[in-house]
Amino acid sequence: MAHAEGAVAMPLPAPVTTPVTTPGAVDRLTVTVRGAGRADGTYELKCHPHGGSHPDARGACGRLDRNTTWSRSPFTPVPPGTVCTMQYGGPATARITGTWAGRPVDASFDRRNGCEIARWDALVPVLPAVHRHR
Repeated sequence: MAHAEGAVAMPLPAPVTTPVTTPGAVDRLTVTVRGAGRADGTYELKCHPHGGSHPDARGACGRLDRNTTWSRSPFTPVPPGTVCTMQYGGPATARITGTWAGRPVDASFDRRNGCEIARWDALVPVLPAVHRHR
């Protein structure tokens, strides 16, 4: 590719992969878990700074920060029509509501197939680690 004399080719900027946070905002989520045994319950999770009744607020906030970018939310559902393995990960379900990165959240989770299991596991420790039921 030819460049005008004296022009400097600049590399394209790297995609943004840093967490999306609003300065001074506290992210607040309510995490309700059912069917996961001892981890069942409703927990409040606050991030930036971390706190609330969640059993691992620091780890959960860190996981959410790592899984959030300008273009990706950790709460996005599996797209309709996605081909998923037909495996059952147990009866655990969860619902997360509140505000994250300045956006409202109302997300449901279960472990009914391989895609949903992977989606759940990507949020551990926000959601509890669940071992496959046989």
